[in-house]
Amino acid sequence: MRIGIVNDMALACEALRRAVVAGGHQAAWTARDGAEALELSRRDRPDLILMDLVMPRMDGVEATRRIMAETPCPIIVVTASIGNHMNRVYAAMHNGAIDAAETPVLGPRGDIQGAATLLEKIDTVGKLIGAGAAAHAEVGRHKPAGERPPLVLLGASTGGPGAVGEVLGGFPKRWDASVVIVQHFDAVFSSDLAHWLGVRGGHKVDIAAEGDELAPGRWYLAGTDDHLVLTPSLRLGYVAEPKGLTYRPSVDVFFASVAAHWPDRGTAALLTGMMRDGAEGLKALRRRGWHTIAQDEATSVVWGMPRAAAEIGAASRVLPITEIADALVKGLK
Repeated sequence: MRIGIVNDMALACEALRRAVVAGGHQAAWTARDGAEALELSRRDRPDLILMDLVMPRMDGVEATRRIMAETPCPIIVVTASIGNHMNRVYAAMHNGAIDAAETPVLGPRGDIQGAATLLEKIDTVGKLIGAGAAAHAEVGRHKPAGERPPLVLLGASTGGPGAVGEVLGGFPKRWDASVVIVQHFDAVFSSDLAHWLGVRGGHKVDIAAEGDELAPGRWYLAGTDDHLVLTPSLRLGYVAEPKGLTYRPSVDVFFASVAAHWPDRGTAALLTGMMRDGAEGLKALRRRGWHTIAQDEATSVVWGMPRAAAEIGAASRVLPITEIADALVKGLK
């Protein structure tokens, strides 16, 4: 990945640069404060930014807010002491940062100390967002804000087809929103499921294809056992990593990629299902200003995924299935 480094200390910048290179990545640019980082990200948006917190002119909290509003990309907060700056770390995450790590340091022999944790987090971000050179090549070709459709996301697992079908059936028949569905389901049956959901919703549901651009009025269903992602070029794609996840495709992976790359707000709902998949991704969307909903216990077949979202504050509302479609539509206004 191409990684931007933001830190006002020369030694810290060099330690971060060496860590990035040692991890097989490229240092895209170095900024000495948040204001410079904002300007550089406008001219050359990287795949990831490593953001310091305490800097002159513009600190990391404000820089994160401005970058996520103007040229959104994944941001990891990197600071000398997370424990001494927890309020700032949480503020940066509220503004869109997705993780935090302590700054590695240069050892007496020029070695890099404390880089392993940071590199693990960088690799995780790369897996989650599916970022890479091919995707990055199209950054800058985004449609203007007025030409991007309103975006609605649905995630579900056990009991999901019925719940998703009911939500889709509550959407307006003539609607310019783009809807993307991630349902835990055997990929062999994805075409049948798409057809069934289309009948229930009264609108054609397409299997999301590699390179699809989100278009007004189109509804998409994740259709393989790989993870659906939104790439930096705002197109849909599939990635094999992370391979160790229990559920494929992962709702968390898709929601996190949208939170990292989609420039506008939208609405999202996490519906019935076991375990916790989707809760952290929904929280990432809420941090980006999205209107987020979890299905309530009474109407869920299994209140696992939506419960996890409610418990961590990922959902702005917890609603019965009969009220979710209307809330998603109104949340776009």
